[in-house]
Amino acid sequence: MKIFAIAYNYDAYNKEKESPLYKRKEPVVLMKADSSLLKGGRPLFLPDELGRIDYEAELVVRISRLGKSIPERFAHRYYDAVTCGVDFTARDLQQRLRRDGLPWELSKSFDGAAAVGEWVPLENLGTGGITFRLDVNQVTVQEGNSSDMRWSIDSLIAYISKFITLRTGDLLFTGTPSPTGPVHVDDHITGYLGDKKVLEFNVK
Repeated sequence: MKIFAIAYNYDAYNKEKESPLYKRKEPVVLMKADSSLLKGGRPLFLPDELGRIDYEAELVVRISRLGKSIPERFAHRYYDAVTCGVDFTARDLQQRLRRDGLPWELSKSFDGAAAVGEWVPLENLGTGGITFRLDVNQVTVQEGNSSDMRWSIDSLIAYISKFITLRTGDLLFTGTPSPTGPVHVDDHITGYLGDKKVLEFNVK
């Protein structure tokens, strides 16, 4: 199983307007280790040595069939369900790596850094944009809608599959809206698709 994560996919999140990454005409694709997957309501254990850990609520897509060089017009055939997830980021480490011109993967791939909720079949979502939100301790901290993405789910699948074969069970974190923020020990995290709670776990 592969876990893909997209950076800079919501304009409201792209604060660094002069960054070459923000100005890219193609998606910024990162990878997360399969050991970073957190599911089934298991708690997130904060790694003390990594400093500040930030939540990034995202719409997550589940790949449902094998595909390579998928045309965008057919990309909708290659995923069957979505959920709300959290792409946790070791922010202090990420900033150090970026400052030194190094890849960010270590800040995105620690154990538990890819939380996913209950999968919702696409046919249960209706038409139009997919809304999602994240609550921390029963307070909404992030809200997003797939219609606000710079690159749609279908375009992301088409782009990634040019380089990497997609397989059944691969996951795609599609990017986070603004604002993000830190998590702390004893926080209670819940995620929603529309009004349906699909994600719930504690921070330890």
